[in-house]
Amino acid sequence: MTSQAPNTPSKDGISQASSVHQRLLDAAKRCFLADDYHQVSTRRIAELAQVNVSMIRYYFGSKEGLYEEMIRATLNPLLEVLDGEMLATPEGFTDYLRLYYQTMLAAPEFPVLIVRVLALKHGPGRRFVQQLLERGRSRGAKRVDEMKQRGLAGPEVDPDVLRMAFVSLAMTPMLLKNVFEEQMERPMDAEFLNRLASFNGQMMAAGLAALAHPPTQSKDTP
Repeated sequence: MTSQAPNTPSKDGISQASSVHQRLLDAAKRCFLADDYHQVSTRRIAELAQVNVSMIRYYFGSKEGLYEEMIRATLNPLLEVLDGEMLATPEGFTDYLRLYYQTMLAAPEFPVLIVRVLALKHGPGRRFVQQLLERGRSRGAKRVDEMKQRGLAGPEVDPDVLRMAFVSLAMTPMLLKNVFEEQMERPMDAEFLNRLASFNGQMMAAGLAALAHPPTQSKDTP
């Protein structure tokens, strides 16, 4: 019978540590999305996660570290896609919008938090969020250049203009979700957002296609 080497974490220990880490992230998201950063205490987060408050310092260093990691964990899946093949063609905008809507539907208050941090300079995570968004901007610009080289986007397409158009289509429905639902008298549920993603994605793809292959003017046209 073999014994475990000293100082080597057991599978149970690793699993428990992962569970504590994730519970703290989940609890932090619930607290920070519900209330202002300065109104949320580490004790409240720890109680919700059912762990000792010292675990916040152990895993994240501080309340601010936990706050930033919560934001990173939510945005990372959206940023990592920029390195994959989803946005290799304009048709990928539909899939990306669908992923964005699904992510935010699980935490509808998250877009409001990002706006509060950036536009209103509210909370300590402003610089950190800007760094994450700049990462997305640079990767997105690279994707646009690749589409230009392959003839999938016109040479005059400005990556920043395209990004702003995309962000508007992505964030506005979630920021004004309650208003739109009240006006339409129906929920913006997963099925509705899936159709919205398809429409918006096709609209962006059609716009890029039109710029990549503009109609030729007939010589007889005055």
